[in-house]
Amino acid sequence: MPTTLKSFISVSPDSHFPIQNLPYGIFSSKNNSTKRAGTIIGDQVLDLALIEQRGLLKQCYDPSLALFDSTSLNAFVEQPRALQKQVRETLQKLLSADNAVLRDDEALRQAAFHAYADVTMHMPGKIGDYTDFYSSIDHARNTGVLFRDKDNPLLPNYRHIPVGYHGRASSVIPTNRSIKRPHGQVVPKDATDPIFSPSKALDFELEMAFFIGKGNELGEPITIDKTYEHIFGLVVLNDWSARDIQKWEYVPLGPFLSKSFATSISPWIVTLEALEPFHVTPRAQEPTPLSYLQFNKDFSLDIQLEVAIKTTKMIKPEVICRSNFSYLYWTMAQQLAHHTVAGCNTQPMDLIASGTISGPEVGSFGSLLEITFGGAQPLTLSTGETRVYIQDGDEIIMTAFCQGDGYRVGFGEVRGKIVG
Repeated sequence: MPTTLKSFISVSPDSHFPIQNLPYGIFSSKNNSTKRAGTIIGDQVLDLALIEQRGLLKQCYDPSLALFDSTSLNAFVEQPRALQKQVRETLQKLLSADNAVLRDDEALRQAAFHAYADVTMHMPGKIGDYTDFYSSIDHARNTGVLFRDKDNPLLPNYRHIPVGYHGRASSVIPTNRSIKRPHGQVVPKDATDPIFSPSKALDFELEMAFFIGKGNELGEPITIDKTYEHIFGLVVLNDWSARDIQKWEYVPLGPFLSKSFATSISPWIVTLEALEPFHVTPRAQEPTPLSYLQFNKDFSLDIQLEVAIKTTKMIKPEVICRSNFSYLYWTMAQQLAHHTVAGCNTQPMDLIASGTISGPEVGSFGSLLEITFGGAQPLTLSTGETRVYIQDGDEIIMTAFCQGDGYRVGFGEVRGKIVG
């Protein structure tokens, strides 16, 4: 679909949701509390369940499947890619300026469109499993300098293997949810034994994540050249982290309570098709990875990322980090190929996160741990306040978008406020 395509819905050039995007999410509206699937264009949410019921997608699939008249996107994301592409193309045609079906039917438009400000967004589906990788070499270096060896910050396996751990799917939550400060075992400064305490070192982690579409069978790895056939789309993810709890618990098995209390995601899943114009060459890897991680058609994505903080003293949020998805060392294809190479099966709507995305320069670090150099250099905000870690009442806002020629393909925001 050409990038010059125009819609009869007015969309500003800086909107995240032009006709070139059309992401998927689950919403409810003021006049209908039923959760169902929708897409968004400009500031208008299109009710896909209603469009489906009216037969406007019957050329794509049998409406009795009710792929969108559902409280989750699970049934849709596991459909063949050809069907998903046909649905996307059909929606673009229905929303285009020269198509009268929606444009000229005022009653249908009033029933099908809802102002984004008037809807509530929900989890996009049932997440069966959640894996968090560690794919940013700059983040790995920064933390290695802080906690291991400043002259040799990377562990020996880092350049050979996409390191990951199994997260907690049940505590993945949508945007605009408050997060209770976690409690756990922490070791006070200059002490040797732990106490039970609320975390005093609560941090954010700027990440992206992808949802699995079609899964694979147990014992049947997804080869790297087939990985993108199994990836449905991406969201922005904040992997909240209790650094003091993590410091005590992570040896020898990795994070547990320090990560399991909350992981926030943006509400709209942006498809791989919408992101095609923004492919870029992946970061160079040295040494060359093992053969199962090599793919000559692999790509990264030019996605601009921002993190802002809004304290109780601020009128508007203040940006404290600007990064880019393309900084990642390990690609999505490599993450998924490695995830399944031993025979692990994946399922529709499994969530695979990138790990903290940091760049090489100050200002592009994706966590307060890095921004403050482990607390040695507190962050000073425009209000005069300082932060080493997140305080109660602070709200963290993450956003991401790709910049096209006169349009953006964006992900919206993921927000979360810390409460005591």
